[in-house]
Amino acid sequence: MDKVVLITGATSGIGRATVNRLAGEGYRIIACGRREDRLSELRDTWGDALHTLVFDVRNKEAVAAAINGLPEAFRPVDILVNNAGNAHGLDPIQSGSLEDWDAMMDINVKGLLYVTHAVLPMMLESGAGHIINIGSTAGKEVYPKGNVYCASKHAVDALNQAMRIDLNEAGIRVGAVNPGLVETEFSEVRFKGDTDRAAGVYQGFQPLKPEDIADLISFAISRPPHVNIADLVVMPTAQASSTIVRRKS
Repeated sequence: MDKVVLITGATSGIGRATVNRLAGEGYRIIACGRREDRLSELRDTWGDALHTLVFDVRNKEAVAAAINGLPEAFRPVDILVNNAGNAHGLDPIQSGSLEDWDAMMDINVKGLLYVTHAVLPMMLESGAGHIINIGSTAGKEVYPKGNVYCASKHAVDALNQAMRIDLNEAGIRVGAVNPGLVETEFSEVRFKGDTDRAAGVYQGFQPLKPEDIADLISFAISRPPHVNIADLVVMPTAQASSTIVRRKS
C-alpha cells in the first residue's frame, strides 16, 4: 500500500483505532493530535510507517505549519480523515457555557476547515484524493440539551455535502461516517471528567466500539475509484435515535 492517510484526533477513540487498523493494512499514516505521549506510543508501535504531528486543530497557524512541513516520504496526502471533535457540557441553551460553545465550534467546525484547507492543495495538485469527515447522528437530528454540539455536527454534515460538490470537478471523493453511541472518552470529556456519569451513558446495552467505525472507514477508502460512500449513518442495534435506546434493566 503506497497511500498516505492523515488522521486527526489520533490519540484516542475512533482516531486511534483507525490509525491501528489502517497502519495494519499497510497504509502510511500521519497521526495528528495534542497529546505527544500518546502519539509517541503509536510511533513506537508502527515505526517508519507512521509520522506524527502535534498540534491543536483550533490553531490555524500551527495546523498549516505542521502540514506544510511534512517530509517527502509522507507527501502528498492521499486520504484525509477529519476525526478530531468534542462535546462539552449537556446544558439547556439558556444556561450553556460560552467556553463550551467556543470549544465545540472551534474544534468540530473550524478545526475541520483548517486541516482540510491545509491538505487540499496536495490533493488538487495530484488530481485525486479522498476526504472522510467523521460526523454524528447529532448532525442528523437534535436532542434535548444537545443544542450547540448538534449545531456543530449539522455544520459538519453541510460541509461534507458542500465539499463533495465543490471538489467534484477535481476528482476528489468526499464522504462522511456518522456514528451513534460509541464507547470512547467522548462522554468523559462532555461531563468534564465525571467518570461515573460518563459510564452511565453506555450501561445496559452494547454500544459501538471505536474499531467498528475504523472498519467502516477502511471499507469506504478501499472502494474502487468510481465508488464513493457519500454519507453513512451507523448506530448500535439497541439505539433507534439519539433519545431512544433499548437498555436492559
